[in-house]
Amino acid sequence: MKKIYNSKIGLELVIPLVLIFGTVLAVTIAEKPSWIGIAILLPVILFIIHIFLTTNYTIESDKLIIKCGFLFNKTIEIITIIKITETNNPLSSPATSLDRLEINCGKFGSVLISPKDKFEFINDIKILNPNVEVNYKKKRSETIDNTKT
Repeated sequence: MKKIYNSKIGLELVIPLVLIFGTVLAVTIAEKPSWIGIAILLPVILFIIHIFLTTNYTIESDKLIIKCGFLFNKTIEIITIIKITETNNPLSSPATSLDRLEINCGKFGSVLISPKDKFEFINDIKILNPNVEVNYKKKRSETIDNTKT
């Protein structure tokens, strides 16, 4: 089995980045254009876009492969996953949304990720490791009922 989950892209991260970099770029262009400033700013903006578009989580055989651009590439044995917890922890992580899952493993500690479809991701992990403890922010039935309304 190989399944790729793209990272959810959260507006809570995108909007501040667009406002900050858009403002700096607009000021750089409007105030006597500085080509050096633009030459530095554009690669930074492209790098951030690259990170947002290439962050994903792959379940392959008995492994979870976490990729975030070319900066972060970690493989976790699914059997070592002890607990998955829904969280909004803002710590730096290979996640492009604050709607996150904390994956606790024996050997690697923990990592924060943000798969677009959290519940499907959790179910696929549970199929491969039924001993994983899952902690939701709300009860699962309440979450499902809220999405129907």
